[in-house]
Amino acid sequence: MTISERIFERMNDLSMSQKEFSEATGIIPSTISEWKNKKTNPSSDKIMIICKVLEITPEWLLSGVEKAGSKGNEPDYYVIDKDSEPGVLIRMYNRMDAKSRARLLGYMEAMK
Repeated sequence: MTISERIFERMNDLSMSQKEFSEATGIIPSTISEWKNKKTNPSSDKIMIICKVLEITPEWLLSGVEKAGSKGNEPDYYVIDKDSEPGVLIRMYNRMDAKSRARLLGYMEAMK
């Protein structure tokens, strides 16, 4: 399945029209129609806004790989918005020394 096919599959899942998708992403309708009619894919600068509007990950959009029902396999990595709660945690973790990191991981292991 191509990237554009995954976009239209997800739009269908969300019952989202091309017009609604265009308004939400700021991508002009003729470009969206071109993806569908000419079987072309969006340019790389559009990927993140598409993912945000369709509530999907870049991994699933680009490869179809993601642990989500029949959407594929679990990825080996995550893409996280740096300003999200997990993103902030990762930044803080990366600023810690090795001893503090080990201690934090120990706490987390005990809490699960």
